[in-house]
This record gives sequence, structure tokens and C-alpha cells, in this order.
Amino acid sequence: MGFVSQCFCLVVMVTLGALASQLAAARSLQDASMRERHEEWMASYGRVYKDINEKQKRYKIFEENVALIESSNKDANKPYKLSVNQFADLTNEEFKASRNRFKGHICSTKSTSFKYGNVSAVPSAMDWRMKGAVTPVKDQGQCGCCWAFSAVAATEGITKLTTGELISLSEQELVDCDTSGVDQGCEGGLMDNAFTFIQHNHGLASEANYPYKGVDGTCNTNKQAIHAAEINGFEDVPANSEEALLNAVAHQPVSVAIDAGGSGFQFYSKGVFIGACGTQLDHGVTAVGYGTSDDGTKYWLVKNSWGTQWGEEGYIRMQRDVDAKEGLCGIAMKASYPTA
Repeated sequence: MGFVSQCFCLVVMVTLGALASQLAAARSLQDASMRERHEEWMASYGRVYKDINEKQKRYKIFEENVALIESSNKDANKPYKLSVNQFADLTNEEFKASRNRFKGHICSTKSTSFKYGNVSAVPSAMDWRMKGAVTPVKDQGQCGCCWAFSAVAATEGITKLTTGELISLSEQELVDCDTSGVDQGCEGGLMDNAFTFIQHNHGLASEANYPYKGVDGTCNTNKQAIHAAEINGFEDVPANSEEALLNAVAHQPVSVAIDAGGSGFQFYSKGVFIGACGTQLDHGVTAVGYGTSDDGTKYWLVKNSWGTQWGEEGYIRMQRDVDAKEGLCGIAMKASYPTA
């Protein structure tokens, strides 16, 4: 090999070595940056891990979720955005197990009447928050009692409309005391069954009198006896009809069940959510209005129970008037509301 060839090979080797070193440094910096993001996220959400192994496991999940979120947000065709929220170190399975416990596979008590069936005209938009019929967003925590929060929000709404008073009512009373049938506190339940309990119990205590603990407890009959609101029953919205659901939501907040198990729901931040989701109903929420976004997309305004750091200060706007009769994420499949 000649001198020139040796020099050329040496230059190539040095150059390749330098490039490899730069790439390794870039990867190291990227990893360090992600580590820093995880540390900042932990501090922001007060997350503490039991040991270094658990921390490493959670870091890897965090890293994968960040990649998923950033990839989704690059899609210009999606009118909604995701964010690195309080669920960012949970796998999707862990997230669903801790939050979504609507028992959609079990038939609820069926009501036959629907008093809003003959409504001929409704407002083009509705927001029950503006009417003073919606309490501040709550947080169910690690307890899978979304069904209780959904039923309570609907009951708070009808109470305001019939009495003029907005009272924050007790989810914990439902968790502790509504234990007959399929309602099992943090293990899940149905909104219709919760309405039946409230009716037969002749009311529900206030949040102030029977505060939320986020765990299954023993029914406190002394607190339970002090009723702050009551209903005389409930009605189911005819299934698979967004028009029927619209008629109901135009008149009061309505309990709805949805498929909220996807990563899009897990990390939803803002905008009109258009899916992807199916109809495996696993989460109870409350439709508290509807409207049309600036770009003309019709939406449902939905109150969730995952705290104000999730979504649009605790709310999600879900696309309305979709091709599927079940509605987006099955929102029109199992809706109901209390009567007073």
C-alpha cells in the first residue's frame, strides 16, 4: 500500500472515529436530556420511586410515552394535541386498570321512558358550566370509581336546575354504601345503579359532609343520613342516537360511558378529540354541553374526573355527529340522566 493510500485510510479512520464519537455524544446528550425531562416531570408531579430498579423501569416507559406523544403531535391532520401529563410513566394497561372501571359488559337497570323524545328544537350550543350547573373538576385518583363521579356530576346538575343550588355531592358515599349488585366501589360500577341507589336512599350527602377518600370504606350511616340532594329516578337515553343524546344534554348534564382506554385519551391535552377509539365502554364521564369549534367541527363537552392537569383543565371536547351511530368512542351507547 502506498504512502498516499495509507494516509487516505488513516484520514478515513480518523473521520469515522470522530463521527462515531459525535454520534455517541449526541446519543448521550439525548439520553441525558430525556433523563432531565424525567427528573423534572417527577418533581412536577411529586413522583417518588421505591428503588433504582423501579425508577429505571418507569424511565423507560416515560421515554416510550414521550416518543408516542411527540409523534402524534407532529401529525398535522389531528385537530387535538397530547401532552406529557401525570400518566406519563404508566403503560396503557396500568393506566386503564387504575382509572377506567365502568362495567359496560353488564346490563344495567333499564328505564323505558325518555322525556326528551319529542324535542323539536335545541340551542346550537350549550355549556352547563356557564349556567352554574357544574361543580369544579374532581380527581378520582387511583380508585376506579369513575361511575360514581359521572352519576354525581349529573345529579349535581339536575339539583341546580330544580332547586337553584349548586352543591358538590359525595362520591365517597356511593363508593362506601352502594355495594349491592354490580357497584363495587373502586372496583367499578354503573351510573344507572348509582341513580337507583340515590333514589332508594332518599338522597345523597354533600361532599363537605362525606368527603372523598379515594379508597373503599365502610358506609358511614350517620353522615349518609344527612341528605343534601335527592332524585326521584332516572331515564336512559335511547341507545346509538347522537340526536337523542343532544336532546338530553340540551336540557341537563348527562352521564355517558365511553371507550377511554387508548393512549390518545391517556395523554389528551387540548383540541377536538377525533379518536382513535372503539366501543369497549370502560369509563364513566359526564356530557355537560356541546358546540362547534372554530374550524367547524362539532363536539361534545365532557367533564372527566382525572383532575384539572389532564385535558382542557379537566375537560375533553369529543367529536360529535360522526358516521358511526354509536358516536365517537361509543358516547351514545349507554347514556342516562337523573330525574327530579
